[in-house]
Amino acid sequence: MTLTATPGARRAPFRPIAASFVVTEAAGVAIRDRLRLSGRDEEVLRAVGAHLGSLASRDLRHYGAANADRSPAAWAVRKQALTADASSRWAGAITKSTHDQYALARRCQLAHLRGLEAGIATLEHRLSLPLGARGAKRAPGGYRSRREWFAKSRRLLILRDRLARARADWESGAVRVVRGGRRLARTRHHLTEAGLSEQAWRARWEAARWFLTADGESGKRFGNETIRVTPDGEVSIRLPAPLAYLANARHGRYVLASKVSFRHRGAEWRDRIEANRAVAYRIHLDPQRGRWYLDASWTRKDLPVIPLDALRAGGVIGVDTNADHLAARLLDSHGNPMGAPRRFDYDLTGTADHRDAQLRHALTRLLHWAEATGVRAIAIEDLDFTGSKTREKHGRRKRFRQLISGIPTGRLRARLLSMCAQAGIGVIAVDPAYTSMWGAEHWQKPLTTKQRPATRHDAAAVAIGRRSLGHRIRRRTAPPPHHQSDGAGHRTAQARPGDRENEGNRPRVPRPRTRSDGAGRDRNAVDQNAQDRSGRSTEHVQLMLSL
Repeated sequence: MTLTATPGARRAPFRPIAASFVVTEAAGVAIRDRLRLSGRDEEVLRAVGAHLGSLASRDLRHYGAANADRSPAAWAVRKQALTADASSRWAGAITKSTHDQYALARRCQLAHLRGLEAGIATLEHRLSLPLGARGAKRAPGGYRSRREWFAKSRRLLILRDRLARARADWESGAVRVVRGGRRLARTRHHLTEAGLSEQAWRARWEAARWFLTADGESGKRFGNETIRVTPDGEVSIRLPAPLAYLANARHGRYVLASKVSFRHRGAEWRDRIEANRAVAYRIHLDPQRGRWYLDASWTRKDLPVIPLDALRAGGVIGVDTNADHLAARLLDSHGNPMGAPRRFDYDLTGTADHRDAQLRHALTRLLHWAEATGVRAIAIEDLDFTGSKTREKHGRRKRFRQLISGIPTGRLRARLLSMCAQAGIGVIAVDPAYTSMWGAEHWQKPLTTKQRPATRHDAAAVAIGRRSLGHRIRRRTAPPPHHQSDGAGHRTAQARPGDRENEGNRPRVPRPRTRSDGAGRDRNAVDQNAQDRSGRSTEHVQLMLSL
């Protein structure tokens, strides 16, 4: 059935609000230190990374092909074939990386399918409407001109063709993954615009395709047999079988001349390796800086679970996420705003490293303020703009689509969780429905003063904080029936102007007589013309003139 917008149509009912919940803390920990390598060390690492990278590319190509055998028996065969060219542990790390990459590609493939289906449904709906038809709040209207209608009809055919190819890949299980990154691969054809020479691009491309990652093993010496780091910082690598001639230590190992000392969480890392608990390592090169790094990561399984009521006891900080800043407001346990609003700006232009640094800086200032106030939780919206970025849904609103795409929902949430876990602060996620609208309606004006005008973002932060505390967003509610002036008969909703039989007196509530409340006091309460007033109603004046 075609949906059309009619003038005077009633607004759609509000959707139910989901309950707030405590976000699970980040279970993974990753630290990094720089490797100052000698010329010999760099040659060995380049040879090992290139050799294992070629094996990883070959394994991913076979595993991601259409109609490939992905059974456990086929995995054992793949691992056995890789073991002959590397080692059993290197083969296990490569196959695990392949499985993780394939799973990620399949999730992205499914999201791409859902986006194409949503875009096609929107185009079909708008093309079915007459030109210039008005839309509703939840259903867009028709196109403005025949030229636009024709262009969108052509785009519909293109999207249908893309959907058919994507469905074929999904059904066959084929994925298209570029080891090293598709963006870097396309940069090869635009070196002048990127400001790179072919040699510089080649260095980045090779470094991105190397494989120098080893998974940890609990119970093994220092938690890893492939890339081993001792408590005093000595790094050694188990060389693949074809490169065993490069070893400078026993059992086919190569010991680097450089040592590491993890300054961030170094004590926690040292406790793990001394107890022979699993620690994964990754060696990689930053070709822009010409620096080598060693990353150590592990999983924490003994994280404490803090109840929601315990986090609410000391109040919360409500945070409204925007494209260029975080609007924060401190609330006590009763939902009352305290102090002045805070704003933490960031700039999400430039490189990925610059954007990540901007987010970390803003979140660091937010956490420092949270620690100073003594709260135990930060409330954020459970945002997901996956289905709201298509141009078919928002049409010409390009700036709005760019605004939605610019809000760092996923990266901000992951970074906030990891930093809050380190600071001992919980994160409460709330339903984002109507927080901006109701916050502006109930809180923007009361919070505005002559010296400090409140913004919609400040009001939304208050709404988010109140929802996380379990309170309603509106400032005041109607009192209980038996606490109103006339008992349970008081009406909080007034009758509409056209309603009939709503002019009668209210029923009298039995109560003791007083001097000001004599008998028959309310007998003329409805007759406005019988009151002690200077004016008369229009109906009374017309009646007097007609006599």
